[in-house]
Amino acid sequence: MSEKYIARSSAIAARVLGSEMMVMSAIDSTFFTLNEVATIIWQSADGRTPLSQIVEDAVCRDFEVEPAAALQDAEQFVGELAQHGILVVSDHPCPCPNPMEAV
Repeated sequence: MSEKYIARSSAIAARVLGSEMMVMSAIDSTFFTLNEVATIIWQSADGRTPLSQIVEDAVCRDFEVEPAAALQDAEQFVGELAQHGILVVSDHPCPCPNPMEAV
């Protein structure tokens, strides 16, 4: 299985409210409210860190979840946001600058 690298799209609007992230696609105005786990994945989406490492280092560390199950859920979440142009998924690290780095 090849690694997946994820980065936040520049065509979004996002805000943190409490422990959740609100994200809207500028492309199709789709709005998402991300729970704590999804927010961790979103905030870690730097284009350079493999999704499996994000899950292992951040999700499994902070929540009691099996790595295989967490990765499967993360891949499904990432796939859904990628379909709306909110996340960019690649088989290799993305050198592009991430405008949401400070969020």
